[in-house]
Amino acid sequence: MNEIQQRMGFDTDQLQQLAKDILTEAKRMGAAQAQVNVAANKGFSVSAHDGDVETVEYNQDKVIDITVYIDNRTGSASLSDIRPEAVRAAVEAACHIAKFTDRDPAAGLAEKTELAFQYPSLDLAFPWALSVEDAIQLACQCEREALASDKRIMSSEETSVATTEAVHVYANSHGFLGCFPYTRHEMSCVLIAKDEAGMQRDYAYTVSVDPARLQSVSLLAREAAERTVRRLGARSLPTTRAPVIFAAEEARGLLGHFCAAIRGGALYRKSSFLLGHLDKPVFPSFVTLQEHPHLPFGLGSAPFDNDGVMTRANVFIENGVLRRYAMGVYSARQLGMKTTGNAGGMHNVAINTGHKDLPALLKLMGRGLLITEMMGQGANILTGDYSRGAGGFWVENGEIQYPVQGVTVAGKLQDMYAHLVEVGCDVDVRGNVHTGSILIEDMMIAGS
Repeated sequence: MNEIQQRMGFDTDQLQQLAKDILTEAKRMGAAQAQVNVAANKGFSVSAHDGDVETVEYNQDKVIDITVYIDNRTGSASLSDIRPEAVRAAVEAACHIAKFTDRDPAAGLAEKTELAFQYPSLDLAFPWALSVEDAIQLACQCEREALASDKRIMSSEETSVATTEAVHVYANSHGFLGCFPYTRHEMSCVLIAKDEAGMQRDYAYTVSVDPARLQSVSLLAREAAERTVRRLGARSLPTTRAPVIFAAEEARGLLGHFCAAIRGGALYRKSSFLLGHLDKPVFPSFVTLQEHPHLPFGLGSAPFDNDGVMTRANVFIENGVLRRYAMGVYSARQLGMKTTGNAGGMHNVAINTGHKDLPALLKLMGRGLLITEMMGQGANILTGDYSRGAGGFWVENGEIQYPVQGVTVAGKLQDMYAHLVEVGCDVDVRGNVHTGSILIEDMMIAGS
């Protein structure tokens, strides 16, 4: 156990031995193959309101997922109790289930040659020496500074601080055993502002694996206040068609729909609008999109995937063309392909950016809608239909004119991707998708 893991307080040796014991038990009960995923985490969150602590929540969880394979039949069980009798019961349940499921030729572990026996050691664990009392003081300070920054800020809805330490262990009966720790820390501030036209709400947040890379409390408070105040006086628009800019934090969701559409599970179930699009253009030719799974401080970084396969820097879009899907072992077999190391998802997906910041993108757009807030889940990955509530700012002559609320933007994801005009250099890395603001040539905007 290294120094970081000792500081985090996890007995990783015990967790790895637990995984080994489960595999031994599965073999004893007749499983031809077996795998174990162990996820353990602990931490706390606090929230402040009206200058005092509102909630303090502690969490300490351990989830063990067991999968066994018997004669191409699969059985699974999950538990959080690590007592020997509970573990034996879970393995027995998984083996019992496997005897009654249908045979599936795609079922089974990754090939031994695909496993990440020499996986890299990534710096993803940075424990925060923060007491609950310290966290409460930070939250109260953030709220206090935000409220003092502008007389139109009438109250805070919530100011919160959270810290989580975790470890992931994966083992299988091919002899692979992998383990890596990681952390996540965040602060957020949600405010309400009021003027003669009414009230508006907005927020700001900061998140990182390393507390030293978090935004300062004062900057967070100021950003939250500025974002909230500029929403005052928001109004609807008449229904129209116009160019649209998705601000970087919302552009992340736009690319997230693409990531969902190229995942193997959606493809072999024939529930993706990008089925059959390999080696076909999806974006304009200047767009490249790839993942960086070993990125230092990356919130999506991981040395191996949920199948124990080495993660890699896959290029999904090259010069606008879809070059590969994102697959784990099972979906790859269903599609007659090879795993891309994406069981469990993609890792730090990034789109190449241009040289224009957001003000320059506004100038390029000239007239249209800048979206800073999205509402609802109106993206259909099967058809590509897209319709979501939105808020933001109306732009004329490259300058923001007034805040907008209560509109819906609609289109087809296929068309939106194909008519992407520019990606800004204002990259937001507070998530698993890294992108700047995105300008789309034309969308339907439904308003009053």
